[in-house]
Amino acid sequence: MNKIPVTVLVPIKNEEVNLRKSLPLLTDFDQLIILDSQSADESLHIAESYGAEFHQFYWDGKFPKKRNWALRNININNEWVLFLDADEYITPEFIAELKVAITRTDVNGYWIVFRNYFMGKQLKHGDQFKKLPLFRKGSGEYERIAEDSWSHLDMEVHEHPILDGKVGNFNSHIEHNDYKGLEHYIAKHNSYSSWEARRFIKLQETGFVDLNSRQRLKYRLIGWGLMPLAYFIGNYFLKLGFLDGRAGYYFSKYKSQYFFQIQTKIKELQQ
Repeated sequence: MNKIPVTVLVPIKNEEVNLRKSLPLLTDFDQLIILDSQSADESLHIAESYGAEFHQFYWDGKFPKKRNWALRNININNEWVLFLDADEYITPEFIAELKVAITRTDVNGYWIVFRNYFMGKQLKHGDQFKKLPLFRKGSGEYERIAEDSWSHLDMEVHEHPILDGKVGNFNSHIEHNDYKGLEHYIAKHNSYSSWEARRFIKLQETGFVDLNSRQRLKYRLIGWGLMPLAYFIGNYFLKLGFLDGRAGYYFSKYKSQYFFQIQTKIKELQQ
């Protein structure tokens, strides 16, 4: 069977548990590359057992971070690249749509919905979490954020690729199961909110001109102090998050709290 002419890149650090579940789903792709940050577990051996290339990334605290480094320094054999985290799982429906999507000559990338899990349940309603992980090689790079606004992570997390040309949308989704309990979720989003607050201050200087319309609306609502309430009403009621039951309610509440943290941290930074 012919391999799918796409290069899949998976950034990791100590992901042996997730790799055992995600890599078997990627064996039909022409090139599979693991971008490691000095894992101390069995990630290397698991990757090698599935025929993946293995590259080590050593971050010096400056540009580029891991994804942009890979785009600039690794030999990518195919015209299309797909970035996936170790805890993201493709579906047969996604593969079928992918095979058609990469034949189009008028599109350079695709927004894809990622279905999240919360409190043991997949969230099928509410706000759709989208990323731009599939794009044509050479059409762009991940957004470069001012270094004083960076998170402590060696990889682009909130940054999206900035591409030349048209960007499409997938109908199918990718499953994203990174939920490790409420304590982990709260700690992670506490860190993210600090980063978002610093980024808000930095972007405010430029009038948010480099953001898309959705991102600009988010930051405007944050600046007006309306984002927590707007998100809860929009996600839980208007976008039917209540259909996900208890998990949908608590997810909406915790995500609203996340935006409240951003707002208060902005106020603290502005004092």
